[in-house]
Amino acid sequence: MVERRGAGLWLTHVFMIFGVMVVFFPIWLAFVASTVTQADIVTPPLPLLPGGHFLENYGKALFSGVNVPVGTMLFNSLIMAIGIAVGKIVISLLSAFAIVYFRFPGRNMFFWLIFLTLMLPVEVRIVPTYEVVASFGMLNSYSGLIFPLIASATATFLFRQFYLTVPDELAEAARVDGASPMRFFWDIILPMSRTNIAALFVILFIYGWNQYLWPLLVTTKPEMNTVVMGIKQMFPSGDDLADWPVIMATSILAMLPPIFVVVSMQKLFIRGLVDSEK
Repeated sequence: MVERRGAGLWLTHVFMIFGVMVVFFPIWLAFVASTVTQADIVTPPLPLLPGGHFLENYGKALFSGVNVPVGTMLFNSLIMAIGIAVGKIVISLLSAFAIVYFRFPGRNMFFWLIFLTLMLPVEVRIVPTYEVVASFGMLNSYSGLIFPLIASATATFLFRQFYLTVPDELAEAARVDGASPMRFFWDIILPMSRTNIAALFVILFIYGWNQYLWPLLVTTKPEMNTVVMGIKQMFPSGDDLADWPVIMATSILAMLPPIFVVVSMQKLFIRGLVDSEK
């Protein structure tokens, strides 16, 4: 490992701190704006230190909101993000396991058909997907928010590539010991996939949390809105005035669950991306 000493080390840290400050400064301004009054925001200059209306603004956002309480929208987003992440991982684990460890006609063709769905994002197939969801009566429901988005060709591809690195001797040993395919999957493959699952869960959770277009189409009731939709709906139309402290408080609250997931799973996330020794 190459160690930097002297001026080079200090210069590196200065640039790192400067970069962190540049990235963090807009978030800090949003937090400050969420703790002051409307008059403080619209009257320049914007204060750089938090005000004394933290509890008032965040309480109004969580329990009153504009159209619906932000607490309800956060819960909807949390259910949707967890459902999408877990659903994608479960389906991808099983589909990749079947493609790698089972011999059936057209196995490679089916894999490449799954992989080709990367060329068809939800925006391309949104009309037929909406028709299917509507015909099953899943509008304004968690199932309608989650099920159309739980298939993932990317996760299937990543798990397939990992399974191909697993020594064949493990499968042979499990077969000799009389283990069924699902027992081999549950006791050997799944524990070995732990870091990959963690890394994908973080990515897929953020993907589900940031969804906007699909929830906008399948939800017409305000109580089913996600927090990303809620932030957009808080912006005024026409001559209405925006309640900027509540909007900023909602934006800060919307960042907390993804930050918590990333921080709590940071070690597994990094290992899943860079660790090649399983």
